[in-house]
Amino acid sequence: MHDVYDLIIIGGGPGGIGAVVEAKELGLEKVLLIEKTENHSHTIRKFYKDKKRVDKDWQGQAVELEGNVAFVDGTKESTLDYFDNLLDDELIDSRFNCEVQKVQKVDDIFNVETNCGTYRSKNVIVSIGRMGKPNKPHYKIPASLRSQVSYNLDKCGNGENILVVGGGDSAVEYACELSDTNEVTLNYRRDDLSRPNPTNQAMIYKYAEDERVCLKLGIDIESVESEHGLLRMNFADGTHELYDRAIYAIGGTTPKDFLKACGITLDELGEPIFDENYESEQKGLYIAGDIAFASGGSIAIALNHGYRIVTHILSKK
Repeated sequence: MHDVYDLIIIGGGPGGIGAVVEAKELGLEKVLLIEKTENHSHTIRKFYKDKKRVDKDWQGQAVELEGNVAFVDGTKESTLDYFDNLLDDELIDSRFNCEVQKVQKVDDIFNVETNCGTYRSKNVIVSIGRMGKPNKPHYKIPASLRSQVSYNLDKCGNGENILVVGGGDSAVEYACELSDTNEVTLNYRRDDLSRPNPTNQAMIYKYAEDERVCLKLGIDIESVESEHGLLRMNFADGTHELYDRAIYAIGGTTPKDFLKACGITLDELGEPIFDENYESEQKGLYIAGDIAFASGGSIAIALNHGYRIVTHILSKK
């Protein structure tokens, strides 16, 4: 059993980082963190704008940290720096650019098959995000317009007339940031913006008051067409508007196929099934991070998942 880990953690986001730190602090001897990208915290790096505020109490939800990770309010950069320092500990074993393909339990040991080889472990935590597969609109995007439709800020230029679609923190932050160099409209199907945290709510309404962002609330988009190379957004009230670019910030979806390949059973809505200890129906196989709560997004809650799971693993020894 010398080549068997006590715990393998799949995913280098906050839930995975929390779990690997807690495992080290609480005394699990052989632990491995596996991340498919070249570095930890891929969602934060890719989807958070530079200098984005990162709150411990996400969307105003007060969270008491339970474990050994002293996470505090900061920015995208300070959060990444803090996680860098945690993972730079020489006692933490990690594999980056290592993509898990399948997890299979054989004789009470999990075989974790990756493009780097197969690793064996007594316990496994699947801690992956939802943002890797962003939600897409229910209507078809014409092929000729796909280069003008984005799900983050990667392709945005200056001087464009942009429609941001969504009602959460990301949508608000995208709209405000883009307004410095573009004409921006924020569209959300509901009448008010109640989902963003209080700071972002105040910011977007201030931007609207100052006419830096146009708010188009309480109306949904029914379809998109091409008109002279522009996006013609057809709204449910029969009106339409033309835009150079549309950015959809409407959340992400649970990667069902990957969870099934890991041996995790899903409910009728396609969400993973787990108990109060975040243990799936396959004993020794746990869920952490964004996929363990439908709303997603809270770094502090994800860190607590890691602490609770490691504590539960140790209680069974």
